[in-house]
Amino acid sequence: MAQERTGVATLKGNPLTLIGPELKKGDQAPDFQLNKSLVDVVTLKDFAGKVKLVSVVPSIDTGVCDAQTRRFNEEAGKLGDNVVVLTVSVDLPFAQARWCGAAGIDKVVLLSDYRNNNFGEAYGVLIKDLHLDFRSIFVIDEKDTIQYVEVLSEMTEHPNYEEALNAVKALV
Repeated sequence: MAQERTGVATLKGNPLTLIGPELKKGDQAPDFQLNKSLVDVVTLKDFAGKVKLVSVVPSIDTGVCDAQTRRFNEEAGKLGDNVVVLTVSVDLPFAQARWCGAAGIDKVVLLSDYRNNNFGEAYGVLIKDLHLDFRSIFVIDEKDTIQYVEVLSEMTEHPNYEEALNAVKALV
C-alpha cells in the first residue's frame, strides 16, 4: 500500500491527499514510465546524462498549467543542450500534442502519466481523489539525484520559476 500524505496540499483551500513519498534534495530520483504517445513509453534512463527540469501540472488545459508550461518552454532554449525540460500531466498524449501545436510549444517535452499514475505515485504527487498529479517542480542532475523540489501547498498557485531555473543553472 502506497504512503498517503494529508495536510500538505489544497485545491482552493480544500485539503487533498497525496499518494507516495515526500522526496527531498539529495534523494535518488525514482524511475518512471511516462507515455510520449499512446504506445511510446519513456523512462528516466531515456534522459541519462542530462539535467532534467520536471514541471508537473494537473492539466495542460488550465490557466496556471498553460502559463507554467509556456514559461518553461520560453526558458528551455536558454538552458543549453545538456538540459531537458519535461512537463508531466495526466492529460492524454493526444490532448498534449494538440495543446503544444496550438500554443507553439517546441522546446518542452510533454509526457503523460495517464496510464497508471506511475510518475505521480513514485514522486509523491498523485492526488488520491482526483487521479491528477499535483503541481510541482523537480530538478534532477546528470546522475539522477534530485537537486531541487517544490511541491506547492495550493494547486492553483504558480511555482517559483526563478528558484527552479537557478537550480538548473547551478548544474550546467
